[in-house]
Amino acid sequence: MAFFPDFVEKYYSNGFYLFLSEYSRQMFGTVPFSVGDVMYGVVIVWFIVLIFKSKKNFTWKRLTINLINGVSIFYFLFHVFWGMNYYRVPLTEKMDLSYDYTYQDLIDFTDKLIVEANALHIQMTGNDSLRVDNPYSNIEIFEKSLNGYENLALDYPEFAYNILCVKNSLISIPLSYMGFGGYMNPFSGEAQVNALLPKYTFPTTALHEMAHQIGYASESEANFIGYLASVYNEDMYFKYSGTIFALRYCLRNIERMQPNIVDVYLSKVNPGIRLNFEQTTRFWDSYQTPIETVFEVFYDNFLKINAQEEGLETYSKFVGLLISYNKHSIQN
Repeated sequence: MAFFPDFVEKYYSNGFYLFLSEYSRQMFGTVPFSVGDVMYGVVIVWFIVLIFKSKKNFTWKRLTINLINGVSIFYFLFHVFWGMNYYRVPLTEKMDLSYDYTYQDLIDFTDKLIVEANALHIQMTGNDSLRVDNPYSNIEIFEKSLNGYENLALDYPEFAYNILCVKNSLISIPLSYMGFGGYMNPFSGEAQVNALLPKYTFPTTALHEMAHQIGYASESEANFIGYLASVYNEDMYFKYSGTIFALRYCLRNIERMQPNIVDVYLSKVNPGIRLNFEQTTRFWDSYQTPIETVFEVFYDNFLKINAQEEGLETYSKFVGLLISYNKHSIQN
């Protein structure tokens, strides 16, 4: 199907999947806990029971066949319920955007983001040295997330999100050790967010997973849509979350291209914003173990298998979409 993106776009992403997605979110959206996490727990327990039951008749051949059967069924259902979205027409074609940019483009856009971030920060705290602490509960953030998508859909109807189904993950501690801020369960249609994340990052993470729910499988595209839904939100804490999210990626890309220059740009950022940066760094450092490396390798290869050749680097590619989008906005 990867060779027929127009077919996938028309009949799957904007056809079968839209119906399936809205139905599953309507069915599980009112359930107060993560049904998808429970599903995975049941499957793991069932798998362990099968292993113990098959001890008497164990052979490597039987084990191999059963594993191949299990993985095949899982992979097939994964694509039916959501994974086919990896092969849809990319946003670069639909919105006339590009992933390519020059170093000067990156510098100019980063300067713009720093000005925006500093202004938002001062407006919210009244002091350039105070960090931003989001006052909302996780549930309130989920509910307020709809506002950004509602406003975004006025300009881009293809990003409409109508039925809320975003939840705190029941496995937030394991997710933290694996290095994940959240995930979208393709079988239940629920978006799961790591409930332990620093609160100022929470809105954009939720909006990223919501982008997956409406059929955008590419991580760079989900980052881009999550950013847009953040800054389109009327709430200042959402705007701040999205702007800081984009700024961190830009600073990271500057560091990769010119390691000796990044401190110059970081020094332009308000001290209070840098405290938020440190908050995030401390959070992930506190869960740093070899387990995270194992899952990074696994997920990197998983993305490469599913039409995202850059693997984990796909996440940072969205900077190119932002720069291209910004250029179009200036021209228009």
